[in-house]
Amino acid sequence: MLLRMYLRWADRRGFETEIVNEQPGEEAGLKGAAVVVRGDYAYGYLKVESGVHRLVRISPFDAQHRRHTSFASVYVYAEADEDVEVEIVDSDLRWDTYRASGAGGQHVNKTDSAVRITHLPTGIVVTCQTERSQHRNRDTALKLLRSRLAHLAREKEKRRRQELEDEKSEIAWGNQIRSYVFQPYTMVKDHRLNLENANVQAVMDGDLDLFIEAALRRGIGGARVGAGEGGP
Repeated sequence: MLLRMYLRWADRRGFETEIVNEQPGEEAGLKGAAVVVRGDYAYGYLKVESGVHRLVRISPFDAQHRRHTSFASVYVYAEADEDVEVEIVDSDLRWDTYRASGAGGQHVNKTDSAVRITHLPTGIVVTCQTERSQHRNRDTALKLLRSRLAHLAREKEKRRRQELEDEKSEIAWGNQIRSYVFQPYTMVKDHRLNLENANVQAVMDGDLDLFIEAALRRGIGGARVGAGEGGP
């Protein structure tokens, strides 16, 4: 039901969706699913939906028609490209040239062909003195620096994802951010915002903007309306 709700919401927004993983439950429903949502500000909107969601209804799978409470965890994160693009700004670099040492012949040893680059924002230093040409050493040093910065960016992304994993709440009573109640009354309540909508069916059909925009105004998820969160 939650999967359908978010797919409907994305369709209303004109976002492109792709279900990349879907695990059926043992008896019914889903054990888990993963969806990619692509469109302008998709992550900026959806990041406030991370958390535990609670559903209260008469289960269609219960022959005695008893009321059941279910919990599901929603986890939203930005899609990261495998190949990290690194932008190197000239003003962030300090270039030093010096006389190379070691093997390479008289020409290498008697000219300032070796190159050292210091990336000022990160403190990363790379050197190259293998070529006789200072120009070639500069090109090689830049390639090394780009690789080091790309590795640093990947490590930061790994740490960020781990922090998000650590922030996940236990899927249990008391941790829910929102409840969808079908019985004994109909109500959707966002517990973070103390915001309610009595039209639970409209919400399940994708009418989530009331809650998402209120959460953004409150700064939940570290973003606010107009903050410019973009990308998938």
